[in-house]
Amino acid sequence: MATTANWTTQIDQTTADFKNTFGQLTTEQLNWKPNEQTWSIGQNIDHLIVTNETYYPVIKSVKAGTYKLPLMGSIGFMVNAFGKMVLSAVQPDRKRKTKTFPIWQPTQSKIATDILSKFETHQTELKQMISGSADLLDKGTIISSPANKNIVYKLDMAYNIITAHEQRHFEQAKEVLAILPK
Repeated sequence: MATTANWTTQIDQTTADFKNTFGQLTTEQLNWKPNEQTWSIGQNIDHLIVTNETYYPVIKSVKAGTYKLPLMGSIGFMVNAFGKMVLSAVQPDRKRKTKTFPIWQPTQSKIATDILSKFETHQTELKQMISGSADLLDKGTIISSPANKNIVYKLDMAYNIITAHEQRHFEQAKEVLAILPK
């Protein structure tokens, strides 16, 4: 099992990767899309913020003792199977695109140039959430996906999913950058 330091180190690296790679882009460049099916660099970043923040209420509820784990969460093999399935789907090297849940769609309007500073602030909050949940990790806490209560996995798997998902969207944004008109 990874420690909170592993995840926060990965988040720091991802934040630096985004800033160093996309930090000098204009609003037009951040919003450029090669086609309607491909997200812009800005939309990739916005999607990460939107997705990650949906975990905050879940973690807060678990910490407060008000979280209601769905029945699926009591079936150990399902918890492990769902976790592995979702983690596999968000791996950076996975070539097949995965359609996102509607609650995680990025903003469709123009993304402002300050999206990278918003992302950096978000990443700091994300690291604080992870660091503040060490007790929950020690207990082997199980949560459900914010997008579907019947998709359940352990909290440590959720953090593995979040960090891999961020790397996946960094790679997708780099693909857009590579074909960005000069």
